[in-house]
Amino acid sequence: MPYKNKTYVCLDYDSDNRYYNLMKAWKQSDNTNFNFFDAHEINNLMAYSSETTIKAKLRERLNNSKIFILLVGDSTKYLYKYVRWEIEQALKLNLPIIVVNINGNKECDNNLCPAIVKNELALHIPFGSKSLEKALNVWDDVHYEHKKNGKTGPYNFTK
Repeated sequence: MPYKNKTYVCLDYDSDNRYYNLMKAWKQSDNTNFNFFDAHEINNLMAYSSETTIKAKLRERLNNSKIFILLVGDSTKYLYKYVRWEIEQALKLNLPIIVVNINGNKECDNNLCPAIVKNELALHIPFGSKSLEKALNVWDDVHYEHKKNGKTGPYNFTK
């Protein structure tokens, strides 16, 4: 079994790709210390035409991931073909989930967050390099500790 060290990023590529690109730029920045290994480059998947093949490739990437980031924008909750499926897979794999609110909300945004993750053990943070850096550094351990103690529900840094 391969070492799980990847960060899987799930998003609405049609509407929110610029935020993903900004995250990748932060990763390259000299002043941001991300432990951020990209597990998901959608352009590489476009060569595969069938939904079954794409999902098989995504599942392979999820299986090699240590943490799951969900970028939540205005239309994320309406995407079922891939986004909801990716969230379902992350939940099945018990991956720590970080929900990043593009609108800057510091907690679960009930209007925009996909229903499937609203009540799950997930850390909800505002979009920003410092918030993401902190989340990537602490949520993995905190998530597993909460799971071990039977805790559920949305979390933010004030809890």
